[in-house]
Order: sequence, then structure tokens, then C-alpha cells
Amino acid sequence: MVEYDPHRWWSYFHYLRGSMVKEIVGRVMVCVVWSAAVVGFHLHVHDVGSPPTVHTLAGISLSLLLVFRTNASYDRFWEGRKLWGGIVNETRNLIRAAEPFLGRTPHQATLVYWTAAFPFATAAWLRGQQRHLGPHTDTLPSGEVTDALKAQHVPLAVARRMTGVLDEGRRQGLYPEYVQMQLDQNVQLLVDYLGGCERIHRTPMPFAYMVHLRRALILYCFTLPFALVETFGWVTVVATFVVAYVFFGIEEIGVEIEDPFGTDDNDLPLDTICQNIQNNLLALLPGPPSRESPGA
Repeated sequence: MVEYDPHRWWSYFHYLRGSMVKEIVGRVMVCVVWSAAVVGFHLHVHDVGSPPTVHTLAGISLSLLLVFRTNASYDRFWEGRKLWGGIVNETRNLIRAAEPFLGRTPHQATLVYWTAAFPFATAAWLRGQQRHLGPHTDTLPSGEVTDALKAQHVPLAVARRMTGVLDEGRRQGLYPEYVQMQLDQNVQLLVDYLGGCERIHRTPMPFAYMVHLRRALILYCFTLPFALVETFGWVTVVATFVVAYVFFGIEEIGVEIEDPFGTDDNDLPLDTICQNIQNNLLALLPGPPSRESPGA
């Protein structure tokens, strides 16, 4: 994700990263070249101008379609951010609630490390990347780590390990069964948030809507010079460039944010979120006893 100050205008005017320019420059330039060819043909070969009424009406409808497309994509983006906010909260809640019962037992540290591994496993799973559990797998039993990485669903395997740690604490008499059930509710919520992210990731915008919008965009932008050439002459090239840049840019923004779990410039900063979760949880681990000063 691109970090920026919303109060600054001109500082970002020249930015290419995250601005969709690289993604749409090809199709925009094709429209520009085509419009120049239409103007040249109109002025030197034959009159090909047409009334602009149809494009005026179609432009209104196309604008509404693009607004709906972008809003639908942003809803998916914001829902994804809320789901990851839930993962942040529930990882903290789980370790906070378990601490009075597990205390300084080895189970507390094991639960912390497995819980810290969950967001890393989830991020890699959603991105289709190589399976990994974060940078602290060496603190966990190697056999369990290997089994988790070989599992059909890695984040679910990590959640099972977290439940297993809670069950082991109950079997050792550290807390009764109803406390285990309460603590495991946090694990259940983590799996629920994972399922919500998978729903967004695996459910793209309906194909019919996507293909119809793109066909309409192409038809509109490539026929626009015929509606403008009679009035604007060579300025038609500039007008076509502006319209194509705006329309193709809006459509591409919707494409980039509809699945916010990837590595595009405008996707969610999952690496940063995972790192923050890990730092928060590791800070809750009991450290070595502090030495009192001689005068204490």
C-alpha cells in the first residue's frame, strides 16, 4: 500500500506508483493514435463526423456503471480491511485472556508463537505464495511445523495447533473445560475472519458485468473521435486522451482493489499487519526477572 498525506496535493502529482498510469498507458495511447487517424482521415480524405447526441447519452450511463464498479470494489476492499482488523483484535484477545491461566508455563509461549504464525499463514494462503509461518518457526516443534506446512489448508492447520495448546492446558488442570471453550472462541473467530477473506478472494465481480463494462468502454472511447472531430478538429486527440485516461483509470482502480490481499500498490499492507501482530504478541511473553537496584 502507498502511504501518503491526504493534505498534500502537488507532492504526489508526478507519482507513477499506485496511480494506474502504468496499467492503462497502452490502451490510452491506442485510443490517442486511433483518434489522430480519424481526424486525419476526416480532414484530408472524407467527412466521417457524426452527431454527438448518442455519445452524450451513453457517457452518462457509462459513468454510472463505472461509479457502481468502483463502489463495489471499494466495499470489498474495506470489508477485507475490517476482517484483518478482526484478526488483529482476536489474536490480542486470545493471548490476553489465556495469560492468567497459562501464566509462565511453556504453553503460553507455544500459544503465542502459533498465534503469531496464523496471520503470516493466512496472508501467504490468500496470495497464493509459498507456504510459510513467519520468522519464528524455529521456536516451535519442527515436526508440528512440517505437518502444518504440508497440510491441505495451512492456516486451518495452524488454528488446530492453537486449539491443541488450549486443550493441553485443560488436560493438565490449568483451567476447567468451560474456560477452554471461552478461549477457543477467539480461535473460532480467527477462522471465521479467514473464511471471510477467502470469500472475497475467490468471488470476483460477475463476469457478465465485467465484460459488458469493458466492451462499452472500448466502443465509447474508440467511437468518441467521430462525435468530436466536426467541432474540435485536431483538439479531438487531446479530448480523447483525457476521456480515455479518466474512464480506463477508474475501471482499473476497481480491478486493483476488488481483491485487496495481493501485492499491488493499492492492496492492503498485509506484511506490515502481520509484523505488527507478531510484535504485539511477542511483547506479551514474560521476560527474565528484572534485577532490583541495590537501593530498592
